[in-house]
Amino acid sequence: MSTAETEQTTATPTAEQGWYVDDRCLNCNIARQYAPGMITYANGGEYGGISQVVRQPETEEEVRLMYRAAHACPTRSVHPPADQWADDSDPYPLPLDEDGIVLLCGHASPQTYGATSYLLRRPDGTAMMIDTPRWRPALARRYEQKVGKITDVLLTHLDHVAHGRKYADAFGARLWIHEGDLHSRPDADHVIRGQDPVEIGPGVIAYPFPGHTKGSTLFVADDTFCFTGDAIFWSRSLQALDVVDSVVYDSIRTLAASVRRGARELTFEWVLPGHGSFHRLPAEEMRQRMRALGERAATYPEQEVDYGKVRY
Repeated sequence: MSTAETEQTTATPTAEQGWYVDDRCLNCNIARQYAPGMITYANGGEYGGISQVVRQPETEEEVRLMYRAAHACPTRSVHPPADQWADDSDPYPLPLDEDGIVLLCGHASPQTYGATSYLLRRPDGTAMMIDTPRWRPALARRYEQKVGKITDVLLTHLDHVAHGRKYADAFGARLWIHEGDLHSRPDADHVIRGQDPVEIGPGVIAYPFPGHTKGSTLFVADDTFCFTGDAIFWSRSLQALDVVDSVVYDSIRTLAASVRRGARELTFEWVLPGHGSFHRLPAEEMRQRMRALGERAATYPEQEVDYGKVRY
């Protein structure tokens, strides 16, 4: 029996036949990312719109994409026809890159507003978790069975800390957070301090990146993978790197400065956010996109937090 199948709650279908999204949707974007073209904004993407199925899958690969969305959805709002879940339909943890170094955890948590979490394999056969999925002991066992010993749980910022302690304890791993957000996870084992980069392990560097929150931190692995939390993401609508300027808890000015500094100091190919799309570009092109974002973000005004304005 699949993980999602055992966690389903009663929901009223919006259609008698086919895949559908129920009205508990958080508008977190994760299903739209995993099943593009089939799940998109309701109401034409208007203010406050949520997700809906706009086209049914037509191939086996598209059915797999829908299951990918369904098993990642934090509210379990994506349903197969008649709520009949195929055996072994849960693909997670799912390799993202061609070498299987980064894996998607799926099973996003409503306590992190549906943030994407990741597993990062290391050359010595161990792995790290970046932010966390929903807490289930069975998921913890499943992740370690797939990637081996998980030595570290890395928290990017204060609103992705849910379940961090539980996963760290289940793995016997070290829990990391920046001092700027330490109040949200005061039981962390290791605290990143100041603004200088910190080595987490061979090839893995923590870069303090304040702005979204005071303690926002990017984790860069092997000058290739950049786990960004809610600091920056790839915008499908802009086809560019962007920041969520309508959801900033510290300062958009500080965030813009962090982006400008990152354009000078960071080397990576993959942007791997908590919300928004992941994307790969050659390192020099990614650097150019960071420079352009730094200039653009510097023009964004300070504003009240408004989740409804977010468009990924």
